[in-house]
Amino acid sequence: MSEQRVRFNGDTKVLFRNAVRTPLPDEDAERVFHENMMNVADAQERKAEMLADPDVPLLEAYEKQLEGIAESYKRRCRHIAGDDYEEVALAYQRGERNDRVGALTAYYFEGLWRMQQRITVTDMLFFPIILRYPDSFTVNIRFASGYKTTESVLYESPEHSEEELDDEYVETYYNESLYSQKKAAEYIRDTAQIIREEFPSPDDVPFEERKYGGIVSGGGRKGSVFSSVLKRVEPDPDRFSEPVSEPMLVDEGTEAERTERELLPDGAIVI
Repeated sequence: MSEQRVRFNGDTKVLFRNAVRTPLPDEDAERVFHENMMNVADAQERKAEMLADPDVPLLEAYEKQLEGIAESYKRRCRHIAGDDYEEVALAYQRGERNDRVGALTAYYFEGLWRMQQRITVTDMLFFPIILRYPDSFTVNIRFASGYKTTESVLYESPEHSEEELDDEYVETYYNESLYSQKKAAEYIRDTAQIIREEFPSPDDVPFEERKYGGIVSGGGRKGSVFSSVLKRVEPDPDRFSEPVSEPMLVDEGTEAERTERELLPDGAIVI
């Protein structure tokens, strides 16, 4: 771990109620966005395969997914600010710069830092929204207190259980845990199809049928219990009145507020 990262302790204000809006000026940009979302769908399917395999520890599937998301954030940071993206983000956090590049880098770097913390921290829900509009898309990185939404599928990891069970119950608990993982795998595999349907290729689907799309997802853990959810989100067609020519931070939309109301338990805190 670098000295810079040791000094970084998180700065939630850059994430709070903000999103990144990125323009889609032409079909080439749409293709890149589509390919990125297909990578997300592929990752869902890989996670489902690992969960369905009784020889693969559940935590390995969980960590592989987080590592994939974290790597995508690193690529975005490098694309925005170059190889020195950590110092750019830290300079923004310290108040030494207040420009667009600094704000965008700090946004993704904060998401990256919190993503890395999730591997060891429980009771923290990753709760992002990705929305497609006619001329742009938004990524809203959110984390919430707790480990599940009101519609999450739950599955159990025997390796992380701290309960002392009598021998007669150990095999039953293990089999029930494997069953919960298998059912979760079926659910997660189905969510990959939702992603593919919400963000189709510009080469296959007319513009009028692809100009809006959206998903909200949630994943977390508490001890030996893991959670997952992914649902469609209907973008607000009136959210933006002006075009955008370069990536920039924007306020979160009504979609973010709506998904919080619909999916988060009472009292959950969002950052």
